[in-house]
Amino acid sequence: MPPEKSPQSPALSGQKVLISNEHGEKLVGLLHQTSSKKLVILCHGFRATKDDSILVDLAAAFTAEGISAFRFDFSGNGESEGEFQYGSYRKEAADLRSVVLYFSEQKYDIIALIGHSKGGNAVLLYASKYHDVPVIVNISGRFALERGIDGRLGRNFMQRINKDGYIDVKNRKGEFEYRVSKASLEDRLSTDTLLSSRAISKDCRVLTIHGAKDEIVPAEDAVQFAANIPNHELRIIAEANHRYTGHEQELTSLVLGFVRPHLRSTSPLRPKL
Repeated sequence: MPPEKSPQSPALSGQKVLISNEHGEKLVGLLHQTSSKKLVILCHGFRATKDDSILVDLAAAFTAEGISAFRFDFSGNGESEGEFQYGSYRKEAADLRSVVLYFSEQKYDIIALIGHSKGGNAVLLYASKYHDVPVIVNISGRFALERGIDGRLGRNFMQRINKDGYIDVKNRKGEFEYRVSKASLEDRLSTDTLLSSRAISKDCRVLTIHGAKDEIVPAEDAVQFAANIPNHELRIIAEANHRYTGHEQELTSLVLGFVRPHLRSTSPLRPKL
């Protein structure tokens, strides 16, 4: 299902910010600045961008609460530099690290990382490695990364990629969309969500939200996250699909409700420069 874009309201136009990742590629994002230095960082999913309607809606909700928000394009996506990669789970977590360090240097108090779909995997991988952001929200992330590949690449994808070294993915009209290299496929298959989930600090509060009628990632993946992350809360929205169509307000309310208590509390987790 393609990501949806939201029309940009003047209040949500944001300030464009460029951040270099560890490869020297420019990451492009929009900062929605309030009077508060409390900041949430929003991460998009596979083949999406910072303008995905879920991120735009969340940015609007947080700024209405007086909390600053930043949404950005991972390298190789949207306006950011770099080549699009099918896997790149670790690279996206590293991109996120560059963003966190940038805003920490600007004296922002980063209170939450929030990601939808593949962006949910990015924020969880970040939390498993760095242990310095107190709240993580995983919206519809995939636990079993070995699943869902044949839906995009075809059932015989391993034979084809071993033979040719890559697979070109085309749309229903037969038009080229993107190339999947053997290395990028191996990146996905070698990303250990079980190990990384268990490595997240118990001082980090994690929320997983998932739609029971998700047609892209089964809701059982959310249950797996809940079983393996030390300090975890699970919310299943009964009628929601992968994009929460018709359930946007419920999704936003759950995210805000989880993050809001941290505005009045202190946490031992803070980025160290």
